[in-house]
Amino acid sequence: MTGAGELHGVRREVVSSRRIVVKVGSSSLTTAGGGLDADRVDALVDTLAKAGGDKEVVLVSSGAIAAGLAPLGLDRRPRDLARQQAAASVGQGLLVARYTASFARYGRRVGQVLLTTDDTSRRAHYRNARRTLDQLLAMGAVPVVNENDTVATDEIRFGDNDRLAALVAHLVRADLLVLLSDVDGLYDGDPSLPGTSRIAEVAGPADLEGVSIGSAGKAGVGTGGMVTKVEAARIAAAAGIPVVLTSASQAADALRGHGTGTYFHRTGRRSADRLLWLAHASTPRGALTLDDGAVRAVIEGTASLLPAGIASVEGEFSAGDPVELRDGTGRAVARGLVTYDAAEIPQLLGRSTRDLARDLGPGYEREVVHRDDLVVLRR
Repeated sequence: MTGAGELHGVRREVVSSRRIVVKVGSSSLTTAGGGLDADRVDALVDTLAKAGGDKEVVLVSSGAIAAGLAPLGLDRRPRDLARQQAAASVGQGLLVARYTASFARYGRRVGQVLLTTDDTSRRAHYRNARRTLDQLLAMGAVPVVNENDTVATDEIRFGDNDRLAALVAHLVRADLLVLLSDVDGLYDGDPSLPGTSRIAEVAGPADLEGVSIGSAGKAGVGTGGMVTKVEAARIAAAAGIPVVLTSASQAADALRGHGTGTYFHRTGRRSADRLLWLAHASTPRGALTLDDGAVRAVIEGTASLLPAGIASVEGEFSAGDPVELRDGTGRAVARGLVTYDAAEIPQLLGRSTRDLARDLGPGYEREVVHRDDLVVLRR
């Protein structure tokens, strides 16, 4: 039966898409021992290079840490951050070199783009990242995006490349996101057990009710599992970008619009550029508790957060850092970039900007979180 997103058995939004973000996991690129599998890389590049002359492709590729394991004599992914960063430092060069050689067979250039959450939640960094990616595509190059594992700390990590791919798709205004792994789609249970079935389409959250996602499909050398892929698909779909989730071996069929994998229909419209990143990629460094009036103004209105509406502050943060905005019960209602250091805020609590300007100087006649740097969180 033809679904809502299909025409004569072909997914029309896939076929008509011009700019595509493709994410591939470590397990689809490496050997069991952790080294890069040149044949697998070449097979992926063959598929992407043949996707269509009018299509632009951004590749979000895991595999840096996995590729660096064997050269450093490691038999498994290390748990400590320092050795993960060392493996990424060695492996990232190997990964990009392999992509460069493979795409060169088709006369295509490769451009490496390494990101942390700071590069995308802050306004100037966000614009720079988008400008770089747009320029690479305009010049016919293939951007290869990865988290900057060599310098990213726990506080500025995306956590998994599935979420990074969803946010990159939003960043470059993609028409489609394709998530590739070692599982050929989302199942209604553990795909290794009899009696489970592949879910062909997801039109909204109701289609996932009762589905046991668990950690099916989790790879030994990666960090993601089916949970992170479904969450990434949800983020992208809510931002107006349809998603295909399938295996790397079925990537060609997926890009042709065939009914492979699981197709996530778009569930929302494209949002303001940075706000999706602020909601899903930033890690709050502290929290501001608001009074009831400020909570209403933030959730229901279009107001910035002023000092008069803040009841208390916690955490250590600097101006420009992301913070949570909480109601009186401690529930996070929004997230935003603060304009003051944490140490400055206690003297501002409950006071009007006019009084602050009079007592402390004109520099204090400003909002604590500007509306342009604030996103209301899902309830």
